[in-house]
Amino acid sequence: MDRRSRLRRLAGVGTRFLIVGGISTLIEVGAFNLFVYAFGWDLVVGKIAASLVALVNAYIGNREWAFRGRDRRGRVSEIVLFLAVNLVCTVLGAGIVWLGAEAVEGATGHAPGPALVNLINLGSIAVIVLVRFVLYHYIVFRHAPKVEPADGTVSSAGSGSGSGSAER
Repeated sequence: MDRRSRLRRLAGVGTRFLIVGGISTLIEVGAFNLFVYAFGWDLVVGKIAASLVALVNAYIGNREWAFRGRDRRGRVSEIVLFLAVNLVCTVLGAGIVWLGAEAVEGATGHAPGPALVNLINLGSIAVIVLVRFVLYHYIVFRHAPKVEPADGTVSSAGSGSGSGSAER
């Protein structure tokens, strides 16, 4: 496959990933505000809980739509990898929210208000989107491994099972 075709396929996957991520972000921001401002939870606890709520949508959307034509090595191992990647991303996101709120408090002498906290939260989400895409693309929803047939040519295992339409 030539470079242009690979870029077009990557753009398609990336676009679907961003749509799923956009919906998950709306869910996460809504849950975050509910937990922190309606229920009075701590910022970090609210961030982690909101991320977990959005995670359900993210898995279903990414597995069944964004990366639908990728290797299906087994649902259990895929979910374990998905959860591991998202654990790392959730901790990183919570750390960014905590660090941002602490930096604002250190600079101004008072805790940031809801608008600034939400800006910090959205900034953390922007960073995490990039990290998640790379980890989903290369680890969680990877392409089928290349196999070498007896004639010496290289092909993807299972490439005849719908992968042609999956990433257009």
